[in-house]
Amino acid sequence: MLSPLATGISAGLGAAAALGFTGGCAYAAMWPASQLFGTTLIAPARPGELALTFDDGPNPAWTPRLLDILASHSVHASFFLLGSRAQAEPALVRQIAAAGHLIGNHSWSHPNLAIASASRIERELSRTSQTLEEISGAPVRFFRPPFGARRPEVLRVARRLGMVPVMWNAMTSDWENPSAEAIASRLIRAIDKLACRGRAANIVLHDGGHQTPAANRAPSIAAVSELVTHYKLTHRFLRIDAWS
Repeated sequence: MLSPLATGISAGLGAAAALGFTGGCAYAAMWPASQLFGTTLIAPARPGELALTFDDGPNPAWTPRLLDILASHSVHASFFLLGSRAQAEPALVRQIAAAGHLIGNHSWSHPNLAIASASRIERELSRTSQTLEEISGAPVRFFRPPFGARRPEVLRVARRLGMVPVMWNAMTSDWENPSAEAIASRLIRAIDKLACRGRAANIVLHDGGHQTPAANRAPSIAAVSELVTHYKLTHRFLRIDAWS
């Protein structure tokens, strides 16, 4: 049986093929580890290091609870925010920044940038960075493409705007709201496999939802507490910029 990550990526590859990407192009556009369209930051050969990253926020219902959990364990994470959500929740963006977490660009409206026009790619990324910088008062230096979908133009625009493109190497389908125990156990297996291969773990979870501003992320947030408790004595939690 395929893992949730493999299932999700396979679905993404299928969608890419349906949209005209085939073979190597579909792999380059959708597979997280692919570097065929350009270099992206994933994770270094430093087992024992974990980067918690969160996509699709800020979420007024669940991001504050997540921040409380991270603060209780003195863990710093990386938040890839949607510009539209940030514009609606500026106080929450400032709260994330004030807590010492990294704020990254996740586009304005979460489109599939692999098939977006060059002008839309520019608008999605530049508007988001400008909004995040105006709210937080800090430059935005990292970008994660929605769905992980990219093509060379996406990476070129990100770099021209001063951002490092970021992917991942540990993810499960937490947006489908399985139990916190299922999310945590799947990620623990992935993290341990990466450590055996000599790699750090770049972990994706979701505190928000691109379709629903206050999406229910209770299982994801609870899974964070389980992950931190499981690894806090043996691993180092850090922000993505520690690897750049």
